[in-house]
Amino acid sequence: MSARIVPRSDDTSRDVPDPGLLVQKHVKYIQELDTRHDDLEYWHTEHLRLSGLYWGLTALHLLGHPKALPREEVIDFVLSCQHPSGGFGAAPGHDAHMLYTVSAVQILATLDAFDVLDERGHGGRGRTGQFIRNLQDPISGAFFGDEWGEVDTRFLYGALNALSLLGQLSWIDLSAAIDYVQACANFDGGYGLSPGAESHAGQTFTCLGALAIAGRLDLVDLDKSGRWLSERQTERGGLNGRPEKLEDVCYSWWVASGLAMIGRLHWIDGPRLRDFILKCQDDETGGIADRPGDLVDVFHTVFGIAGLSLLHYPNLEEVDPV
Repeated sequence: MSARIVPRSDDTSRDVPDPGLLVQKHVKYIQELDTRHDDLEYWHTEHLRLSGLYWGLTALHLLGHPKALPREEVIDFVLSCQHPSGGFGAAPGHDAHMLYTVSAVQILATLDAFDVLDERGHGGRGRTGQFIRNLQDPISGAFFGDEWGEVDTRFLYGALNALSLLGQLSWIDLSAAIDYVQACANFDGGYGLSPGAESHAGQTFTCLGALAIAGRLDLVDLDKSGRWLSERQTERGGLNGRPEKLEDVCYSWWVASGLAMIGRLHWIDGPRLRDFILKCQDDETGGIADRPGDLVDVFHTVFGIAGLSLLHYPNLEEVDPV
C-alpha cells in the first residue's frame, strides 16, 4: 500500500509510493540500545548518553509508544547525571554542560517528572535554572556551553528551550540573547554559530527556534530565510546543511522545522523528502541512517521520524517545530 501525507493548507502533497514506516522495528531498535554493552560503539558514545536517551524517548513518543522505556529507570538515570551545581553531564561522572542539561530537562518534561527533580535532585528545578542562567555572557548575551566558555548558538537555543519548559525564561537577559541571535544573521538568510560565521542549517534552526521561544519571529526576513532553507533540498529529495554538501536525514528536522516555524514548509517537495527518509530505514534491525545503505543510529532515527511528523505522515504524533 502507498502512504499519503495528510493534506494541509501549506502543503502540496501528492501520492508517491513508499516502503512504509517500520514502526515496530524502530521501537525494538530503540529499546535494545542500552543492552549492547559488549559493543565498542556503546562505550565510544558514552559522551552522548543522556542526549541519546532523549532522542530515543522522543522517537518513541512520536511513534505512539510513549511507555516503551521504563519510566522510573529513565528518571533514575537522568538524576544520576546531575551535579550539585544543578547542571547535568552526558553520563554519571561527566562534567555538567548546557547540552546535557537541556536534554535532562526535556526528558523530565516529557515524563512529567519535574516534581521528582524537586524531591530528589540537587536543589530542584530552581538550581537547574540557576545553572543555565549563570552560563549567559553578560556582555554579549550569548550562552556558554560550560565553565570553560565555548560559545555557540546551540547553547543559546538550548538555554531558552529549557528555561521555557521550567517556567524560568524571565531569569535571563532575554533582550541581550535576542540581540546576539540577530548578530548571527547572514545576508543569505541563514544564521551561523556566532556573528560572522558561515550559514548552517543546524544553526539556522537554533536561531529561529530561539526567536520563536522569545516571541520575536517578527525580526526574521521570512522569505529570505525560507529561500535559503528551501535551497537545501537536493536532487535525491533529502536536505543538506550547507550548499554543495550531501543530503542527510538529520536535516529533515533542522531544515524542515525551520521552514515550519516561518510558515514556508510548502517551499520544499514534501513527498520526495518523505521517500528519502523512508529509504534510509534498515528493514532488518530497525533504525534510520543518514543516507540509504549506511549504518543506523538513534540520532538520525529520531530526526528522520520528526521530519516525517512535520510532513504529517500518517499515525505519527504531531511534533512541535520549535
